[in-house]
Amino acid sequence: MLAKRIIPCLDIKDGQTVKGTNFVNLRQAGDPVELGRTYSEQGADELVYLDITASHEGRKTFTDLVKRVAANISIPFTVGGGIHELKDVDRLLSAGADKVSINSSAIKNPGLIDEIAKHFGSQVCVVAIDAKQTPQGWKCYLNGGRVETDKYLFEWAKEANDRGAGEILFTSMDHDGVKTGYANEALATLSDSLSIPVIASGGAGAMEHFRDTFIEGKADAALAASVFHFGEIKIPELKLYLCEQGINVRL
Repeated sequence: MLAKRIIPCLDIKDGQTVKGTNFVNLRQAGDPVELGRTYSEQGADELVYLDITASHEGRKTFTDLVKRVAANISIPFTVGGGIHELKDVDRLLSAGADKVSINSSAIKNPGLIDEIAKHFGSQVCVVAIDAKQTPQGWKCYLNGGRVETDKYLFEWAKEANDRGAGEILFTSMDHDGVKTGYANEALATLSDSLSIPVIASGGAGAMEHFRDTFIEGKADAALAASVFHFGEIKIPELKLYLCEQGINVRL
């Protein structure tokens, strides 16, 4: 059985790491390269860097930061934000990223998933989905959670899977930054219906939440931000706790 992964996520705005609640009220969390190096040394399995305003402001993810991160860490990392075409992917991979995360651009142009998988391999393509519960069900949102779409979480995740995505990164907007646990019911439904790994995002506030998302949510990886950035949970301690709970993690 594959080891469950712990993935710190660094949301980047104006070159700094920031963190908010329900996608708003951002506050500074530190230098992205220094944080990344620290997490790498502490035993994180991977990192995710998201340029959270790139889609909204129509900017390209900044390549220089990717180069500096690649020079300073020894674990795989994913970069997202403002990726619209293959040359964006090529630029980021050439700068040192291991994977790219696409969200808004995939919803607007689903064929981009097929193109990335065909040119670079499925393992490079992470499809991120920001969704929240509505009276009609789990609906997907664009541009950092600002724009509701006509797509529904489970159908869209299945389409992304079938088009060649390597992983699904599902963030529950309702749970984001609230620290009451992950959306485990939705995560379990995703895990049961897809043939690719599912990364849980949104809601980590305690070590138990990681345990629960691996067991109840059947997640393959758990992503978190503020609990790591502000020192509320230390990665070595988290991994020891999960090991004691019978969960296979890389120590």
